[in-house]
Amino acid sequence: MEKSMSRMLVETVVKKALKSIKESPERGIRNLVDMALQFSEGRFQINFFTVTQTMFQNENSAYYGLVRNVVAYTDSDRLFTFGMNLGYNSCTEGARRIRENEEKLGCNIPWTVMLQIDTQQFEENQQEYNAMIREGENLGIYTWMLFPTEHPQEIFSLVKDYPDSAFCIFCEAKDITSAFIEESVECKNLMLVVRYNENIDAVCEALRESELLYSVWYQYGQKDTEIIINGELFSSTQQLSPTFTVLLPEKNCPEEVRRLVYQEVKRARSEQNFRTLTWELQRDNLLIDSIISGDGCSTCFDKNGYLCDWSGKIENYNLFQNDLAEMLTAAYPKKVGESV
Repeated sequence: MEKSMSRMLVETVVKKALKSIKESPERGIRNLVDMALQFSEGRFQINFFTVTQTMFQNENSAYYGLVRNVVAYTDSDRLFTFGMNLGYNSCTEGARRIRENEEKLGCNIPWTVMLQIDTQQFEENQQEYNAMIREGENLGIYTWMLFPTEHPQEIFSLVKDYPDSAFCIFCEAKDITSAFIEESVECKNLMLVVRYNENIDAVCEALRESELLYSVWYQYGQKDTEIIINGELFSSTQQLSPTFTVLLPEKNCPEEVRRLVYQEVKRARSEQNFRTLTWELQRDNLLIDSIISGDGCSTCFDKNGYLCDWSGKIENYNLFQNDLAEMLTAAYPKKVGESV
């Protein structure tokens, strides 16, 4: 992405703010949010920073502890790069480009794409994945959520080849080896998202020692409703100092459970009781997309390249055979009278 004067100005402000946050987290984060709101133009940015500004008016907010953890344990260049890719490239410039292209193409364009990748077949399909990300960036998509079946370091080439995008790789604790960490350090535009269990303390400690940006994820079903609603799960995950605690529904999770879980996720964010940002992947991704585009669009591809939805329903479109714009136009046409 070619740097505009606007981006260069934002970079200068953010670098200065990060230094201020390290010295005084409470004052620094409030000043950064105030400045961000002052320069915000798009509806997503104004909405996000208005809510954030209100949150940080609460002097007892656990999010101050979250900010302290993030700036203390994360390499500053990594935090800057990932933050700019997500906040500016994706949710500012990318969002503007998405709205322009939605009007041209007459279809919904997601702000993020989720890809399940069979790492054993990745090499033979790498050209197609590269083509998708290149086309996605042209459309305005700069956030990618990758779900490798195993050995996630096999797909690090995608992260390295697209330095303007923000990548989240969802992985297992067993994947976090010393070699994996060594290669992760080279990727400034990467956030690792590690599956949560009671035995990942050492893994998270190793990530902090390497100054990597990381979060945790937990796949929930009906059996997990109580520990989510009573806050037990978030109380436990915050002990690991993750930026986000991401919840993913099981394939057959009842809709009523998903609704109850999302209510609790939103309540936890609103009350700011935990030193981690709670996030329900399906519904919060749709929420961001609806703010950017006026309506929600969620785009996932399974390990065989087929476009699918959260229930696992497979559409007759494949990233190994079709262009991204071609698939979006066919699968997600804008409805008549729908605002862009």
